[in-house]
Amino acid sequence: MWWRPKRFSRIFDEIERAFEEIEEMIDRMFQTFSRMPREAREVAVEGPYFYGFSITIGPDGKPIIQEFGNVRPSRWGIERSDIRKPYVETHVDSKAGEVKLVAELPGVDKDSIKINATEDMVTIRAEQGDRKYHAEVKLPAKVNPTSAKASYRNGVLEITLKLKEKVEEKGYEIKIG
Repeated sequence: MWWRPKRFSRIFDEIERAFEEIEEMIDRMFQTFSRMPREAREVAVEGPYFYGFSITIGPDGKPIIQEFGNVRPSRWGIERSDIRKPYVETHVDSKAGEVKLVAELPGVDKDSIKINATEDMVTIRAEQGDRKYHAEVKLPAKVNPTSAKASYRNGVLEITLKLKEKVEEKGYEIKIG
């Protein structure tokens, strides 16, 4: 595109490709659903269905697409599961020396949530009635799993873990001439 600075062109091209892939997956889901016999559609409509995605830019400048929900677009249409993958955000605070995870788990009590942590992974499980959640989150840095602290309010789970090693911010100071 003529209006983009060349140095940003690659990033925008990758984001554009990501949106095109998502659009193709959604089109395949609707095509598969419309080809199903009426009886199968009525059974398939039994929900609820949850699907969402977020797009962020990673430290390498490439887009990161995170899907969440209980359905997945696939080559053959929609794959539904009774277990929902919750939306999870991960933040590294190198100044505070910690990693924070924020997960959306609406509709469950804190007593039904099970969390397991290793140096590089956090697993979250919750089950209450028809609400079942499961997420395995690869951490962006090594942490001390015994330092974990968690809180849960209004359907939002927050987990804080201390970094095992200091994470250095990448980048270079640029002097203005």
